[in-house]
Amino acid sequence: MHAPDAVDVVALGESMVTFLPSRPGRLADVPSFDRAIGGAESNVACGLAAAGHAVRWVSRVGADGFGDHLVETVGGYGVDVSSVGRDPSRPTGVYFRTAGDRATAAHEVAYYRAGSAASAMSVENVDLAAVRAGRVLHLSGITAALSDTCLELVRELTASGAERPLVSFDVNHRAGLWRDADGPRVLLELARQADIVFVGEDEAEEAWGVVGGPAAVRAVLPEPGVLVVKQGAVGATAFVSAASSGELVAQFPAPLGGSRAASVDGSPSAGTFVPALSVDVVATTGAGDAFAAGFLSATLRDLPLRDRLRHGHLWAAAALTVPGDLAAPPSRPHADRLAAVADDTWGTLRLGPGWTQADPAPEEVRTP
Repeated sequence: MHAPDAVDVVALGESMVTFLPSRPGRLADVPSFDRAIGGAESNVACGLAAAGHAVRWVSRVGADGFGDHLVETVGGYGVDVSSVGRDPSRPTGVYFRTAGDRATAAHEVAYYRAGSAASAMSVENVDLAAVRAGRVLHLSGITAALSDTCLELVRELTASGAERPLVSFDVNHRAGLWRDADGPRVLLELARQADIVFVGEDEAEEAWGVVGGPAAVRAVLPEPGVLVVKQGAVGATAFVSAASSGELVAQFPAPLGGSRAASVDGSPSAGTFVPALSVDVVATTGAGDAFAAGFLSATLRDLPLRDRLRHGHLWAAAALTVPGDLAAPPSRPHADRLAAVADDTWGTLRLGPGWTQADPAPEEVRTP
């Protein structure tokens, strides 16, 4: 068998065709929908590829028109889709959602993913060599929740071994997807196996009952070399493990620690906090995936830890200012320039729809 080409990042997981409403209102009242795509891991893959990284998406889709649309659309971002399998007996998943923000009580989502092609992914039907042929393998807890075979696959890919790349894991706790009450325990097990972990402060409380802020989350997850605790509109805190930094630095030679000026308590071992940007939000869907992609992009480029978090916030701001799951990230020069501004300037930035295309000078996007 031909060895797969090495890439920067491999992302494995389900993507679905998304139907976005043509106008606000209940699903029962919306007369038509616009087609798009959505999936945590493919969102990350598309963002990274759009930013110039070599990326592969691995999944399974149905042998149907929606599967064709997914593969063609993800591939259109420059992602390698040659390892996406086609299942002749299972459909491609789809879902419909309202135009309102997920945080509101009026938000509705209707998923049609049970028995999907991606839910049947397994160690036997996925090209493991293609999955492991990346500097980073990005996974999420959503895949683990889809089926027993998907969970077995994720456990296989996160198990320690010589063939394992650096594993990035977004917890993505979705209580409704788990078939039993073991979901939180399984997510904690998988996160403890990963090298880079993304988790929301709110989902850590929901899944594991963790309260007390990012430091409390780190106490529950001391194993990952890098732990990023997302704090919503407040910001994000990243912790770097001194015990694990040697292995991470071997793969990413520049210092992971970077600037410690924004550390939570001023000590080198503390988490590094970067506040979120002020954003005129259009929709929140996909913002967490964009944050992960921005952070990973900056990691692949060996940027300091503060700038990795800032790139995460900038990419999230790109997603927050569009209606769909996917948003083109800011150009590299644009993002680098904004990520490099002084702390007081960072705190005054305000970004709205179209900001990634406008490429203004930092002083032109400050809050009036």
